[in-house]
This record gives sequence, structure tokens and C-alpha cells, in this order.
Amino acid sequence: MIGTIRKHSKWLWWVIAGLTVISFVYWGVAPSARNGGIGGNGYGAIYGHKITVQDYVSARDEFYLFYWIQNKEWPDRNPNIKEKDLDEQIYLRLMLTKKAESLGVHVTDEEAATAAGEMLHSLGRNGQSVPIQSFVKQVLQPKGMTAEDFERFARNDLVIQQLVQTMGLSGSFITPQEAVAAYQRDHQDVSAQIVFFSASNYVSQVAVTPGAVAEFYTNYLAQYRLPDRVQVNYVEFNMSNYLATAEQTLGKTNLDNEAQALFNQDGMEAVPDAKTPEEAKAEFRNYLIRKQAMTDAQKDANALATEVFNQTPVIAGNLAATAKQKGLTVRLTAPFSSTYGPEEFAAPAAFTKSAFGLTTDEPFAGPIPGSTSFYVIALDKKLDSTIPLLEEIRDRVTQDYQTVQATMIAQRAGTNFAPALAGQLMSGHNFASACVAAGLHPETLPAFSLSTQELPELGGRATLPQVKQAVFSTPTGRSSGFVGTEDGGFVVCVQSRLPVDTKTMGADLPQFTAGLRRQRESEVFNQWLQAEANRQLRDTPVYRQQAAAAK
Repeated sequence: MIGTIRKHSKWLWWVIAGLTVISFVYWGVAPSARNGGIGGNGYGAIYGHKITVQDYVSARDEFYLFYWIQNKEWPDRNPNIKEKDLDEQIYLRLMLTKKAESLGVHVTDEEAATAAGEMLHSLGRNGQSVPIQSFVKQVLQPKGMTAEDFERFARNDLVIQQLVQTMGLSGSFITPQEAVAAYQRDHQDVSAQIVFFSASNYVSQVAVTPGAVAEFYTNYLAQYRLPDRVQVNYVEFNMSNYLATAEQTLGKTNLDNEAQALFNQDGMEAVPDAKTPEEAKAEFRNYLIRKQAMTDAQKDANALATEVFNQTPVIAGNLAATAKQKGLTVRLTAPFSSTYGPEEFAAPAAFTKSAFGLTTDEPFAGPIPGSTSFYVIALDKKLDSTIPLLEEIRDRVTQDYQTVQATMIAQRAGTNFAPALAGQLMSGHNFASACVAAGLHPETLPAFSLSTQELPELGGRATLPQVKQAVFSTPTGRSSGFVGTEDGGFVVCVQSRLPVDTKTMGADLPQFTAGLRRQRESEVFNQWLQAEANRQLRDTPVYRQQAAAAK
């Protein structure tokens, strides 16, 4: 079906491999509204059955919930997530649940409840589970979901897990000899030396002239283009300015009573960091104060917004003038893009979205909620995409020119050194002496294997996968060719391959073999998923969109 399924298939494999899924996005509208009711049915069909509104919404909510469980935030707060990625996953999930249903795969109520309980336990801290009542009230209800939605989510995950295990079953057959060979391949340590050709060591060799910088600027104009940007005035109503008043408003007796009521309802489990009931009640008390403070902040933000929005004529300056009369501070952002938002503070995604929606006819927005503040904003100016003049960014262009030229010099040096080094090693010279003779600084890396996850000694001069590729494709006693990197490049020499510790292997092998089975199962399942999606998702909007894009 979709060319990107192979790339994203691990998103679904998390059900048995425990992988972290990448981000999704919540659209808030159905595909029929976006896709114009393709084929008379905006949701398409799977296995010959039309997809209903409820089918689509349920799958969408399940992904929405899954993202929160993985990231502890809702996906609509991530402006970098693309709608098409979520749409793919919704339809893949629909396909899998329909396939499981056709095969008679089901789970009992008890199994679904156990799975839901395990998820709630994973969300807790200090070994304590999050109470379902708290989860429903604090997480599900604000998004219009219920405990039944959560139960369905847990149930369908178990169903998909069973389907994945069934379709990937053939990959689980691994002989003991295969497991041992794979373990030794992944865990055999290698001792190696490396020499880096870093651009920073060659900057002094770069001749900087006005003509060369100007030519570089002309050749790389696109790199200096500024995106569309906007600049806004804003008034912030921060919760911290209302805490003292909120505490007075609630009153000590009322606060204590409400904190006790919350403690009676949710217990210690709702405050995992609290060690005693008194600490838990104090946290509930602070929660009530912060909640009241946010209510008070929103009230003042609403008052300002209402007064500004009702003024005529409608001009952006009304915000600053009205705020000044009220003794409120008005701040001006630096120009910012839709991708990164304001640089002065961590603005909520809605702040940036609202700012780019402002016009001279409708120059105001707000109150915009943030995690601890509400904002009322007014348009200052919009700046179209442009390329700054060379004189405006000469220092930056000069530095870029030096870096590019120094990298090229470093890579030429490494390219010339590699074959000469190989010849010297063949003649009996050692790596370190050959490097020193060439004025280079050799380094000895700590022993590492294919299973090594990090190697701090690289210091950003090369990535671990680059070094692994070079080392594990080079014979013992020989050097690699020159490997180019963003920093310049490197050459490695493999000194020895160390024997695998048999005692450690014996202890690790059962868990390693289990992981290897999951990996093989995943590969087999992904192959099935690709083929099944090609057949079954042809009558869905997501397939048609990608087919049109491919053309």
C-alpha cells in the first residue's frame, strides 16, 4: 500500500517489543471534512466493509491515548507532527483490529482489565499505581474520553498483540547454535585506535578574502533565507502572581477540608512523591491553590481581552494602550517563525498558531492558555520570507565559509593519509607511530562491540554507527579507509578482537535469545503488514492521497 509503512512499521510493533512509538497528532476533525468525502464515503473501506464514523473516531482516540501514555502529554502540543502520519496509523490499526476480528481473536474482560491495570501501574511512581478514578478525572475527561474508551484501548492492544505474535510466529524459531552465533557477533569487543581529521584543526589554513566570502554567500543564498515571521505584543497573566490571593480566597479551613476530601478520594497513590499522608495533603492543598490562581489569572485575562476586543476602531495599538491604563506590562517578542515560536519564553503551541492567524482586521487573540499563564496578544508586524543582505550577516557568512573550507581541507588530508597509512601497516609499522610521524594525534578507543550504545570518547567528532561500520568491516591489524563526517572525518585501525566471556554469555543468553525472537517476529510481521496493507487499504483516503502524491 503505502511506501512509508516499512519505515513506520515499528510504530505498531511496540505492542510486543516495548518500543517507544514516535509522535502522533490529533486532528479534531474527521477525514470526510478534509478529504471531501472520497468515493462517497470519506472513511473508505477495509476488508470490503465501510469504515464508520465511530470506527475512525475510536481508532483515533486510541492513538491519542497511546501517545499520552508514552509521553505524558497530548500530541496536539507537538507542532512538528504531520497529519498524514497519524492517518496512516489510524488505518493500520483499523486494519489490524478488523483482521483479528475475522480470525476470531479476542480477549476476556479479565485480561483487558489486567492490561489496563498494568498501564496504570506503569504511569505511577515508587511502585504505586495511578487510581483509575484519578486517571479518568485528570486525563480522560478533559479530552472527552471515558473509562470505557481506556478499557477499549487496552483490549484492542491485547488483540493486536496476539495478532502480531501469530503473524510473526515463524520468526520465533531460533536454534541454540544460531542464538550463540548472534550473541558472539553482537557482543565481541574490539580494541581499536582512531585518528580524527577535525575541521577546527584546519581553520588556520583557510584564506579569507572579501571576494571568496561574497562568492560563498551567492552560492548558498538559500541557506540564509529567513522564513515568514511574525512579531506580537503580549500581556502575560502568570499564575505565580495570583498564588497569595488565591490562598486567601480559599481560606485555611476550606483549603484543609478540600485537601482532606481529595486525599480521601484519591489517597497516597495520587501523590507518589509524598512519603506521609501529611505530605500528600500538602500537595493537594498546593494543587487547589494553583488551580484557583489559574482561574483568577484567566478571569483578569478575559477582562482585558473583552475590553480590548470591544473597542473601536479596531487597531492593534488598543492592547498596549488599555494595558497601560490598567498598569499591566506589555512585552514585544522578537520576530519568530511558525516552526520555533518565540525565543523569549516557552510559548504554548496555541500562542504561535494564534499569532500567525492575526491580521490587520483581526489583530487580537486570547486569552491563550499555557501551562502556568494566559496570554492576550496583538499583532505588531508580519515579516515576509527574505534573504538578508551580505553586509547584515557578514560575520555569520564568514564563519560558515571558514568551516566549509576547513572541512574540505581536513577531508583531503584524511583521504591522502589513509592509503599511505595502509602501506605503512603492511610494511610492519604501527598505527600510532605512523600518525605521529604525519603530525597527527592518534587515540585509543575503549573496547566496544556492536551492542555498545554509547562511546563518549568520540566527543561529537563522529557518530557511533559511523565508527562501528568502519571498525567491524576492517580486518584485524588493518586500517579502514577515510570516513568523512560533518566534522571532517577519521581513520581507524583494528588492533584486536577480544574473546567473548563465556560465563557472561551463559547468563545473558536466555534474555538475548528472547529479544532475538522478538526481533525476528517483528521482521516477519512487518513483511506481512506491508503486503496486507497493499491489498486491504486501497479503498481508504490515506492510500489514495499517497498514490496521488506518488504520481
